[in-house]
Amino acid sequence: MYSHEDRLRAVQLYIKLGKRVGLTIRQLGYPTKNDLKAWFRQYEQHIDMPAGYTRQAKYTQAQRERAVNHYLENGRCISATIRTLGYPCRPLLSAWVQEWRPEGCPRIVGRSRERSPAEKQSAVIALCLRQGSARSVADELGLSRPTLYNWKHQLLGSDISVPMTRKREPSPSPERDELERQVESLRRDIRRLQLEQDILKKANELLEKDLGIYQQLLTNREKTQLVDALRPTYALAELLRAVGLPRSSFFYHLARLEVGDKYVEVRRAMADIFERNYRCYGYRRMRASLTGQSMNISEKVVRRLMKQESLIPVKRKRRRYGSYMGEISPAPDNLLNRDFSAAGPNQKWLTDITEFQIPAGKVYLSPIIACYDGLVVSWPISTRPDAELVNTMLDTAIETVAGCINRPVVHSDRGGHYRWPGWLSRIEEAKLVRSMSRKACSPDNAACEGFFGRLKNELFYPRDWLSTTIEEFVAALDAYIRWYNEVRIKISLGYRSPMEHRRNLAIAA
Repeated sequence: MYSHEDRLRAVQLYIKLGKRVGLTIRQLGYPTKNDLKAWFRQYEQHIDMPAGYTRQAKYTQAQRERAVNHYLENGRCISATIRTLGYPCRPLLSAWVQEWRPEGCPRIVGRSRERSPAEKQSAVIALCLRQGSARSVADELGLSRPTLYNWKHQLLGSDISVPMTRKREPSPSPERDELERQVESLRRDIRRLQLEQDILKKANELLEKDLGIYQQLLTNREKTQLVDALRPTYALAELLRAVGLPRSSFFYHLARLEVGDKYVEVRRAMADIFERNYRCYGYRRMRASLTGQSMNISEKVVRRLMKQESLIPVKRKRRRYGSYMGEISPAPDNLLNRDFSAAGPNQKWLTDITEFQIPAGKVYLSPIIACYDGLVVSWPISTRPDAELVNTMLDTAIETVAGCINRPVVHSDRGGHYRWPGWLSRIEEAKLVRSMSRKACSPDNAACEGFFGRLKNELFYPRDWLSTTIEEFVAALDAYIRWYNEVRIKISLGYRSPMEHRRNLAIAA
């Protein structure tokens, strides 16, 4: 109930705040939305709030009399009256009876006289040994059911809640059996899912596999490792069935695992060869290098060991080539016509310019490649792709053939570097033969492009050049090309480097 002042204050604040219900209720803390609007309507009708506040009765006088008469005429049972009429509640019906028919009030049982301890004990024994309901025992003794249970808790304690009568065993029913079967099925599913989760975790720990690995892709050796790791937790038959591994295969691979690895020294040598050679050797060159160290093993074993040790060489990336723009002078014919084979060391030379972009800046390389064995004849490095870069390259290469009678064919693309007067005069003085690719056709110079691809896949792409200066990068690039000429073995040369191949044939570099 709210007083007249509370209601008036709420309506005045509601009008002051522009009839904003929510803001008014948040400031006052009362009333409800409907009450505030009802108070405002009363205020508009009467210009002021009525001082009195009466609430409309929920039940009429006739309904009250009907409820009291039904109670008195039907055994004075409150519950029966409420069930029949559907109203009111117990306290309200008791108040109506007390107001109009005091002689008809329900008698409170248990307070007429104090019971002796012996009577209380007999009542509790009767309650515990009953065959029927506790209500029937209480009616026979003239007590209420709550009083009877209060005596029981006083004598036996609140922990003793089970009656002394023997419980009847639940009779079997189809519904109960079905529930038990469902519970057992859920338990089996939970155990199966837990087993699958443990297998995935062990695969991640032992085999370094992702959590989403398919068990069908695991080898029997890997499955054996998983089963052996989980044997303390699960039964062997359950594990073998989960991973799909025969029992005989498990014990075979288990025995193999207990034997020491005979390729320990080979694995170490392979890792050393792989790291020393810019991590670019595949299984063929790896096998040739191992043979050079008196370790004769098959290619199949080399491939398997490289896969197990994660010795994965870099692969060539596919890159688009841009179309060539414009002609500044007539170009010579394509004399090579994609024939990059040569019978001698100074018959065909290839040249081009490639760019390396690192955080410190751009670096340009302009090499001359010999088609005979892939030797890099000259390789000037600069930070600017100007005429001086290609002129220096050509001058250095011409010095290597100063005493030779035959002059090589110099093949290039249609870039402007190879059409300036300085380049043309050097070609003419050295009596070299010019050859150029077709317009916007880099495959016509595929051998040189292939060298650039190997260089970038083996040196440039795998490394992080974030903190490398221009001078450090130039030194690393020069060291790689020297290693490429002197150390890096080529399958086409009988697993020899270009320099080693020329020394074996007594050919001057």
